Amino acid sequence: MLTGLPALGSGLGHRVELAEAIEAHADRIDWLEVITERYLFAPADECERLRELVRRFPVVPHGVELSIGSEGEPNAAYVEALAQLVADVDAPWFSDHLCFTRTDSVDVGLLVPLPRTREVARRLGRRARRVQEAVGRPFLLENITYYVDLAAPLTEAQFITEVMEHCECGLLLDLANLDINARNHGFDPLGFLDDIPLERVVQVHLAGGADGDGDAMSLDSHGAAIPDRVWDLLAELVSRTPVKATLVERDQDFPDDFGDLLAEVDRARAALRFRGSRTTRRPADRWVAQPAGGA
Repeated sequence: MLTGLPALGSGLGHRVELAEAIEAHADRIDWLEVITERYLFAPADECERLRELVRRFPVVPHGVELSIGSEGEPNAAYVEALAQLVADVDAPWFSDHLCFTRTDSVDVGLLVPLPRTREVARRLGRRARRVQEAVGRPFLLENITYYVDLAAPLTEAQFITEVMEHCECGLLLDLANLDINARNHGFDPLGFLDDIPLERVVQVHLAGGADGDGDAMSLDSHGAAIPDRVWDLLAELVSRTPVKATLVERDQDFPDDFGDLLAEVDRARAALRFRGSRTTRRPADRWVAQPAGGA
């Protein structure tokens, strides 16, 4: 299902706080990502606002509550509504996170990492395949941040690769999450890129977080400018494989000047256009810090 997907270019995550500025600068933004759950079972006024966006931009739904990694099957009503939403906006693909957010009885309210075993990867891959078939468009799975790294048979990269072996889904590679995990847990992000199936990467997320000081961990806050480390990872990635779309994410601490976000959108677009020879591999310590807090 990943063959022939359109190149969307450089986009921005749609947030209520940014809505007016996005409308005013529509010519500077190639596409928008919207939070799926905001528009599932939405009232008429929300649906009309979404239709307005679709008239002006390509729109892709990005979910946080599918909980593809839960023990049970995804909620049937949720998947049916998701399929309708994806069709309504004519999205080229849809995405959610490689994690779970609920058990049979508890809504966790967080993106929780999964046990990194081949059995879990096989089960998750089969489930993702069924969701993709039900929705009828390509399904992208996103890597998440995690702050406790329990012993597991597979590394994160190996786990993602194993999931991909059991489905035909794509990857939404969040480079900010990769950068944060690499620094918090002391691994080389370039080695991570070596180990995942880069041909499955369709879209990239770019964001800034809170850098940890001393023993404190770095946090995935989506509340700061994109750091140079993440831009370097984007340059490395696009030197290795084509990427259909980049997305600048900002969820809080929005800059006073919307031009700051537009500059990031422009910089990501320039990176997509520049695909020269493969960059020289940088030393691991360009990114890697010692794990904080004993995790």
